[in-house]
Formats: sequence, C-alpha cells, structure tokens
Amino acid sequence: MGGVTSTWVEPSNTATALLLLGRGSDPATERGVECPGDLPAPSDPDLVARAAAAKAALGSKVFVLGHHYQRDEVIQFADVTGDSFKLAREAAARPDAEYIVFCGVHFMAESADILTTDAQRVILPDLAAGCSMADMAVLSQVEKAWDVLTDLGVAAETVPVTYMNSSADIKGFVGRNGGVVCTSSNARTALDWAYQQGQKVFFLPDQHLGRNTAVLEMGYSLDDCVLYDPHKPGGGLTAEQLRDAKMILWRGHCSVHGRFTLDSVEDVRARVPGVNVLVHPECRHEVVTAADQVGSTEYIIKAIEAAPAGSAWAVGTELNLVRRLALAHPDKQIMFLDKAVCYCSTMNRIDLPHLVWALEELVAGRVVNQITVDADTAHHARVALDQMLALPGASTPPPTA
Repeated sequence: MGGVTSTWVEPSNTATALLLLGRGSDPATERGVECPGDLPAPSDPDLVARAAAAKAALGSKVFVLGHHYQRDEVIQFADVTGDSFKLAREAAARPDAEYIVFCGVHFMAESADILTTDAQRVILPDLAAGCSMADMAVLSQVEKAWDVLTDLGVAAETVPVTYMNSSADIKGFVGRNGGVVCTSSNARTALDWAYQQGQKVFFLPDQHLGRNTAVLEMGYSLDDCVLYDPHKPGGGLTAEQLRDAKMILWRGHCSVHGRFTLDSVEDVRARVPGVNVLVHPECRHEVVTAADQVGSTEYIIKAIEAAPAGSAWAVGTELNLVRRLALAHPDKQIMFLDKAVCYCSTMNRIDLPHLVWALEELVAGRVVNQITVDADTAHHARVALDQMLALPGASTPPPTA
C-alpha cells in the first residue's frame, strides 16, 4: 500500500531467543544439527541464488511446502504455504512430484509421508526440526495410560482423539483404538463425533486445545476435565477421577502458545486502548477466555485480512507469522502479544542453508533426510486421518497412498 508505513515494533531480543533461532547448537544432544556433507554458511551471499537455481533445476520433480511459522528466507521458496494438515494434503494432491521438501517440523513430514504415494519421498531439511508438544506424548507412555483405563474398566467407553500435532506413532495408536485426528479448526466437530461413540474422550497431546474446546465450545465444566501426567503413577489421578471425567487430557502443551499469560493480555489492553486480542486455542485457558477472538492459524490470518484499516490487534501466536502479517497489512496496528521474542525453536531450525543443502543434494541425485513411516503405523494413522476427513464439513479426502 503506497504511502502507508507499518507500525510493527520488534519484540525485545534475548540471548535465549538467538539460540532458538538456531544461532548456536549442541551437537551432542540435538538430533540432526550436523548435516552429512557441506552445509552452506549462513553468510554465503549466494544462498538465495543457489536455492533458486537448485529449485529450477529440479523443476516439477520437487514440491516445496512452507509452514506459516517458517522464516521469510525459507517461505519465499515455498510453492504452497499453510498449516500442517493443509500442507500434507497439498503434497498428496501432487502425486507427480517425486520429492516433497517439507519446511515445517517432523510430525508434519510424517503426515505428508502417510498421505502421499510410495513413489514420493518426503524430505525434512533439518532433522532437528521437531515439535516439543508432539514429543510430550510418547507411544509407550500412552499405551501405559490406556492400560490404566482398561484396568479400571473405562477404556471401552473412552474414545482417543489426537491433535494433528502428534507423532505418527500416536496417530497410529488412535487409529487402532477407534479414534480420530483433529485440527485446531475442527476440534469441536471431532469431539462431537467422539462423544457419539463413547462416554469419555482421551485427548492427546495438547491439554489446552482439549480443555478450551470442551469448556468454551461444548459446555463442559473445568471439573469435567482431568489432567493425566504420564510421569506419575496412574497419571496422578484417582480411580474415581478417571471414572467421573468426561475429558481426560494429556499433560502436553505448545512451548510457544503456552508462553502467553493473562498478564500479557492485561498489559496490552492497558497500553493500547481498543486493541483486539486474537489468540490461538493452544493458549492457556485463562488467556483464551480473556481474548476477543480465538482461532487456528488460518483463522488468525483471515481475521487480520478482514479487519478494518486503522484497527489494532495483539496476536498470540508464533512471532514469524505475526511479523509477516504486520508487514503485509501496514494499514493496521498489529503487534505481538508478548513483549519478548517467542519463536518456535524447532521450526526455526530450518533455515536457508539447510534448504539449499537439501535441494542441491537432490540435484546431485542424493536423497537426504527422508522421512518414512512404517507400513503398519501408517495404515492405522491413515485410519484416524480418514475418520477426520469423514467428519461433517470435511472436504474430499486425498487420494489413497
């Protein structure tokens, strides 16, 4: 927009934030930090040209997916941007693309592998790009929790529901046990379906999305929800609590959205009269209840796009996306809900050097960092995903892999 200058103010930086950006590493503990071969230096002035040249050389053989939380330097090379499930489905809709380069995190690449054909290969530029929330639900722990419910005689009336932000192992567990996958956009619809199948829901791995949906959208009380802690015997709950609960929440959360607090909301309201507070449903219950609007990543984007010029918005989601929205809409006052930097640390592991490396390796005929899901897990995970796609309002399922 000509003549309009963005009001964006960058949150204060910290040494920790720089580490989260990938400027620093611990190869002894971080999976995939070191790439086999020659990783280009971040200071290489030819990185953009190299990425463009490699992508052009691969042509229609490569399809690059970019999650909304990726850095701008990576997003510029994405053929499609979106949230995790949209991107996985976009990959499945392009069976002619031999290579799917997923600029996101590990569970997203797994979902793409499940939904694409066996002839396609899914590549994650940096294997260190995981998801702290997904990692909070380990299959062995979840199976042990299910055993607890079985021993209490309530497993048969409990339907497992897992958020898209979970590993293929967890999606497979849910599929084997008659459950469904959900996204932040259709969590209410998925839970409506689940309660038609049973009396309780076992919700994985994000406690906040499960609680917020059950209480704020479905009329359940906070007392109907219990929090299962896998690090405590019996989840830290009594048999009576588990029998009485309508919603058994896994003790998991998003490290980014869980950071926002009620103080953040109150502070921005005091500083910016008339501000609209817009947050993701992965935020804490007290933050969501204090906000003006709550919605998925795609909802947040559409809400900002539709907002009138001159309106003020404090957005509680990942910083890369909030900054991108602010710069794209300079006629609106868009700010980050927190005063300090808050990146998705693992999402930011994927930078331009890793993308260039992955693409140039493909040009050389070497497939690196391929993400594969074993056939049995993929089958059961696909069952849970297909159940989600069969929910009311879902669009046509992607082709069968």
